[in-house]
Amino acid sequence: MADNFTFELVSPEKLLLSGDAEIVTIPGTEGDMGVQVNHMPVMTSLRPGMVEAKMSDGSDVSFFVAGGFADVAPGGVTVLAEFSLPRAELTREIMDEQIRLAQEAHDSHEDDDEKKANARAYLDQLNHLTPTILPA
Repeated sequence: MADNFTFELVSPEKLLLSGDAEIVTIPGTEGDMGVQVNHMPVMTSLRPGMVEAKMSDGSDVSFFVAGGFADVAPGGVTVLAEFSLPRAELTREIMDEQIRLAQEAHDSHEDDDEKKANARAYLDQLNHLTPTILPA
């Protein structure tokens, strides 16, 4: 148990996962981040990507997140996702809807260059990620 820590993944709808993990990989906005026991405390925002974890029971879990935050503390890591689904439940239709929503957000920022650029970056991340996580 000494090499494990608490990992929780929460979406607005529900607690998706709570358990002990050996390592969790998080898609931070500044790059992927691996978290292990006794990681330095940090908070990071998330880009669209996969949160992957090796659980203490030996199982591997993988969840798509479409943004949010991760809070790493001495006792564990909590991922607060804006939207999240287990990888096994992810479909082309769900990703197409995420891309559509991102495109609408981009298009709605005609008068704000910074918000438009941020929305464009988010949309580009989704478009780049989709073929890597969904089978052809």
